[in-house]
Amino acid sequence: MVPELGHFALILAFGLSLLLATVPLIGSFNQQRLLMATAPSMATGMFVFVALAFVCLSYSFATDDFSVAYVANNSNSLLPWYYKLSAVWGGHEGSLLLWVLILTLWTFAVAVKSHHMPIEMRARVLAVMGMVAVGFISFTLLTTSNPFDRLLPSVPSEGSDLNPLLQDFGLIIHPPMLYMGYVGFSVSFAFAIATLISGKLDSAWARWSRPWTNLAWAFLTIGIALGSWWAYYELGWGGWWFWDPVENASFMPWLAGTALMHSLAVTEKRGVFKSWTLLLAIFTFSLSLLGTFLVRSGVLTSVHAFATDPERGLFILAFLLVVIGGSLTLYALRAPAVKSATSFVGISREWFLLANNILLVVVLATVLLGTLYPLIADALGWGKISVGPPYFNKFFIPLMGVLCILLAVGPLTNYKRSSEKELFQWLRWPFVAAVVLGALVPWLYETPYVWQASIAVFIASWMVLAAARDLRNKTRHSATLWAGLKKLSVSYFAMHLAHLGMAVTLIGVAFVSLYAEERDVRMSAGKSLDIEGYHFELTEIRQVRGPNYLADEAVILVSKGDDLIAEMRPQKRKYLSGGNLMTEAAIDAGLFRDLYVAMGEPLGDGDWAMRVHFKPFVRWIWLGAIFMTLAGIATLWDKRYRLRVAQSRREAGTAVPGQTQGA
Repeated sequence: MVPELGHFALILAFGLSLLLATVPLIGSFNQQRLLMATAPSMATGMFVFVALAFVCLSYSFATDDFSVAYVANNSNSLLPWYYKLSAVWGGHEGSLLLWVLILTLWTFAVAVKSHHMPIEMRARVLAVMGMVAVGFISFTLLTTSNPFDRLLPSVPSEGSDLNPLLQDFGLIIHPPMLYMGYVGFSVSFAFAIATLISGKLDSAWARWSRPWTNLAWAFLTIGIALGSWWAYYELGWGGWWFWDPVENASFMPWLAGTALMHSLAVTEKRGVFKSWTLLLAIFTFSLSLLGTFLVRSGVLTSVHAFATDPERGLFILAFLLVVIGGSLTLYALRAPAVKSATSFVGISREWFLLANNILLVVVLATVLLGTLYPLIADALGWGKISVGPPYFNKFFIPLMGVLCILLAVGPLTNYKRSSEKELFQWLRWPFVAAVVLGALVPWLYETPYVWQASIAVFIASWMVLAAARDLRNKTRHSATLWAGLKKLSVSYFAMHLAHLGMAVTLIGVAFVSLYAEERDVRMSAGKSLDIEGYHFELTEIRQVRGPNYLADEAVILVSKGDDLIAEMRPQKRKYLSGGNLMTEAAIDAGLFRDLYVAMGEPLGDGDWAMRVHFKPFVRWIWLGAIFMTLAGIATLWDKRYRLRVAQSRREAGTAVPGQTQGA
């Protein structure tokens, strides 16, 4: 009965999504406040029913209900309970239900937090999100994606097990965070479409949309970082980014979302780039849908992809075409009426934000071309073509380098126009210091000298020192440094924290790429090797048993000089259910280096193939992402937005309910 309850709840949610997509929108066109006022209640009901369906599916996994086809295909009785939880979204049907749950959660959040917007705008935004929900819930119910399908009357006594690659802590947190980012951009999309529908193309929508966009971007940032971290320690290769098409599918919305965040800021504050910002909001969510199509259509081969039957891919492709086609048609009809309220000349904050957007879009186009070209070539019969890291690195690295250099200068400029002479005076000493650090740090770190490391250190130092100069400018007229800092907004600190995160990630990427050491060796008990001053000695190979696997485990003692650094235990696992073999790497993590050991295949006579890595500064890649995530979240506490909400509440005492404006 529990699966049937979940299925019925999903049907009710579908019905509410249809009503949400139509009733408030009709009310907004006819100025019928009663119809518009139903939107929050319907959004809440839709979320409750989808949450109930998700709980029912989770219960089916927890109780090993193998009469449910999805449970039988992705779990078994030996699976630990925490992996049964993550198995709920470990396959196509469950991950789609997670997507729908998160979509309705965002819709519910907008309904709860939008009481200070004009009631017409709130109704239109929620209606657009209802339309998106109609598409995805119907995909769940009407195609081969129903997670509640039964195997009656032939119920298997045991399940097929969850893919061993996915039996990891990373899977528990990576997909929800990634989906929170992916789906979160539906809010920006809904605000943009609602604005185009209204025909009132002012800057207010940018103010309302900006906190939601920042939050979605923060979730997507940490989601991508978690995926990189998971691939690093779980796949046994020691790599952290492969330019895999599915990785690119999540990275492209991140690039577009980064451009959207910066564009929203200048649209809100100066009333410029209005048309461009609307278009970015449409493209960012469209790229999220494109990523969904690539993962679920079966056109890609990837450890991240759900290669399934073509029917699913065709449905998502059709939905993607409807979203993009309908949105661009509406944009074409309305955008000519959009006029920027102000202009700018010369060197200014607007100029740097525009350059930021152009570079991000060029990078995005480069990644999009490299991702889709092999698929297009194959579809046109041009043969199988592979586009690998050399292509992406050739274009991505120099473009991002220029972007980071400009990123450091932008905060020092003013809106409308800045003095070139004053800007030069502020930046000359940070530039000199960055050049010196770029020259010295790689030389002091290791010989032979690597010029690419000098460029990376120069850019990272430039970003940090320019931020310090900007901080000095902002506080120099205050009585004390603390008094000056207290006057600055949360968004100001968040901006510099995000830029610092970029600098930290840049150092991590550069140093691990340029200075990492890797050895593939043949080892047996008693044998050893040395790498970067660390001594690795294999003491024994033993068999261990896990909850649902057997493993050969190597015990390796790592020392440096006379000090024992770590005892590392990499494993080669064989899972009992399907007999799948998996490599479980051992990692001794540190802030400035990782030691990484992975077992290969047995070579006979007690010998094993071993892969040993020394990876300097690899943790800085994810540390920088954490800084960026915290920065995105911190903007929600900006006092300027709280003041706007407070002002809206005061106005609500005299205004007609539902027609006040706020953040």
